[in-house]
Amino acid sequence: MLSSYAGAMDTQAMHIANGIVDGPVSAIFLIVAAVGLAFCVWRAKLDLDDRLAPMAGLVAAFIFAVQMLNFQVLPGVSGHLLGGTLAVMLVGPYVGALCVATVLIVQCLLFADGGLTALGLNVTNMALIGAAAAYVLVAALLRVLPRNPAGLGATALIASVAGVVLASMGFVVEYALGGTTELSIGAIAATMAGVHTLIGIGEGLIAAVTVVTVARVRPDLVYALRHFRKPAPAFHKAGATA
Repeated sequence: MLSSYAGAMDTQAMHIANGIVDGPVSAIFLIVAAVGLAFCVWRAKLDLDDRLAPMAGLVAAFIFAVQMLNFQVLPGVSGHLLGGTLAVMLVGPYVGALCVATVLIVQCLLFADGGLTALGLNVTNMALIGAAAAYVLVAALLRVLPRNPAGLGATALIASVAGVVLASMGFVVEYALGGTTELSIGAIAATMAGVHTLIGIGEGLIAAVTVVTVARVRPDLVYALRHFRKPAPAFHKAGATA
């Protein structure tokens, strides 16, 4: 999510690294992450079917690919896409959170992206908070926006921006509780919000294009269309227009 600690610590790539947040707070959020994922596993059993299971695998693979694209946003600041809103719209909040968490765990264990002691922090922020925020916004927006490609795309864009920023604010709270340097919380919050707004816009554009494309071809595979409202006529046939 963030790599900005210029003048206070080495620049880190992608996720929260070891030592950024102290041990006790990291341990607390490891428990939070474990409980949250356990609930998602229990709840996801009610959603999984012949359509959702293979889609979940494709979503996880896609998120893994886009998260590997690490890019510089500002001097000393780099970030990557999260994929939470895309996952929520295609496979739902519980399976979506598990997809993101799986990617984070694999990246941590195999590629050293994010510290092992910070795994609970990263999962809490990017998988749990990100998916929860996206789910609330998608559910609300799909009840007020037009039921056409523009409305679905706008939902993906807005929810992505808000979800990414809210996920980044999770780090601000964690740092306030157990940060290991004396950086200003206000400065960290402002930097996180600004950088992740830009990241959210980029993620939202990708999510919008992906979700609308899938909805045009196979609306039955889009969780958001199946569960929040009946699929709109515009998505019944490939290439249909609003």
